[in-house]
Amino acid sequence: MTETTDIAPDITPADIDLLLDEVRASAARLGAGLGSFTDLQAREPSALPGWSRGHVVTHLARSADVYRWLLTLARTGTEPGPRADAAALDRALREGAERSAGELAADLRGSLDRLLDVAQAMPAERWSVMVTALAGWRHPAWFTLQRCRRELETHHVDLDLGYSAADWPADYVTWALGDTVAALTARDFPVARIQATDLDRAWTLAPSGATVTGSGHSVLAWLAGRGTDPRLRSDVPLPTPPGWPLPPAPGWA
Repeated sequence: MTETTDIAPDITPADIDLLLDEVRASAARLGAGLGSFTDLQAREPSALPGWSRGHVVTHLARSADVYRWLLTLARTGTEPGPRADAAALDRALREGAERSAGELAADLRGSLDRLLDVAQAMPAERWSVMVTALAGWRHPAWFTLQRCRRELETHHVDLDLGYSAADWPADYVTWALGDTVAALTARDFPVARIQATDLDRAWTLAPSGATVTGSGHSVLAWLAGRGTDPRLRSDVPLPTPPGWPLPPAPGWA
């Protein structure tokens, strides 16, 4: 069993190519899931409290716009127009959620295509440029692709259209668990050890606390606030994870 304690600080051109392929695959799965999206479904509640499916799709589209803005800044060194703040994004979410299913799906597809075009054109040396998330934490430009993939995979589940945490690719679960565990360790989360039985991976978080065992998909779903699989095992009651997503840890200066 592999014992993992942190996240990789560096990335290679081959890693970038793989990340781009993974984001494309996540986007393709989501696009296929929206292939028969109806206006009625768009108005129905998602798995996120207070959000319809239209809210989720709109959020994904505007998030892709934000990631494209960050990559353009990293590539050029100049802000590509005003940055949307939290209020502007909230307004766009409320207004965009009421559109038809076809408009919602086309908007998301176009936003993701533009993001991937910008990412594909990024010079290799610019991927290490530091950018700042709206919440204030900094990360290298390449981590934007990881953030995008996490958004796509998690919110695809939130759409409640037949895609579940069990459908997450194993390589995504492995990365997301490692990233999440590192962030939780930095925040003294009361879990001593997590063991993902299907991934043959284990993480030690603290000298004391709960020991949690289960499939990687179930553990990640729990840590991301996407339900608790009754098959998860813990020697003490499971603690409540903090709000998702967390800034990466140990983070970047």
